Amino acid sequence: MGETWGTSYHIVYKGSENLADSARAIMAMIDNELSLFNSESTVSRINDCRSDIAGEAFADVLDISCHVCSISGGVYDPTVGPLCELWGFGKSDFREAPSDSAIAAVLESVGIRECRIDSVGRIIKKTSGTRFDFSSVAKGYGIDCIGRMFDRNGVQDYMIEIGGEVLVSGVNPKGLPWHIQIDSPSGGLSHEAFEVRELGPEKMSLATSGNYRNYRTDSTGTVFGHIISPISGIPAVTSVLSVTVEAEQCALADALATACIASGSAESAMEILRKAGINGLVISAGADGEPVEHRCGNF
Repeated sequence: MGETWGTSYHIVYKGSENLADSARAIMAMIDNELSLFNSESTVSRINDCRSDIAGEAFADVLDISCHVCSISGGVYDPTVGPLCELWGFGKSDFREAPSDSAIAAVLESVGIRECRIDSVGRIIKKTSGTRFDFSSVAKGYGIDCIGRMFDRNGVQDYMIEIGGEVLVSGVNPKGLPWHIQIDSPSGGLSHEAFEVRELGPEKMSLATSGNYRNYRTDSTGTVFGHIISPISGIPAVTSVLSVTVEAEQCALADALATACIASGSAESAMEILRKAGINGLVISAGADGEPVEHRCGNF
């Protein structure tokens, strides 16, 4: 147990070796590659045009992000970073909603599908002002990296939880399947735990996204969710309260959960999950204010 990437982590595994240092080394690598709060990270240097060299982790999350962007019809796009800054979801302080002209100027540089890595590992950005915010996929990617480290060391039974995203394999210390709690979206259900999902022995991950976890309020009392539309440049307007995605790859589950929230409706979120061939749970607000469940696949 401990803290990393501005959140807490909890790792349980069964093995003859102490792999704690290896796990912490991976966390440090993710911070050095993908953290916006590390001014010398690869993504920070690329964003500031101080470097155009993409490391392996950057290339991996770019590939996953482009895939989910395509599946989602463009509503998922990690180049919304500057838009997130405008709306106060980043290093800047939030005071008021940005002007239409400010949003339009930033949108000129948004478009992850117009970014690529060339044959010698250099990132080609849409414009010099294009900035990447991989916070919706980096946590899941880091969890996957720790899982692969356990796999390489012959560890079959483990649970990796960082900031609420989880990857499990095998069985828990009691020899039973892993039981992973899914939280209720605030304001939806009266109890904190919505459901407990049983996972294992196959490797599987769960990732949840919801505007109820991260929001801003302006001086008029208007509440803005943290998922910004790369099409309109404003916080996504949606009836979806939360989305939980189940997938073998935690990075994919992480990104898809965000894409489903950004899609705007339970129907469009379910269509994204069906296109991806992924199990998931979408909770939306019904006409009477009560939560409505939408389940995809075997969830």
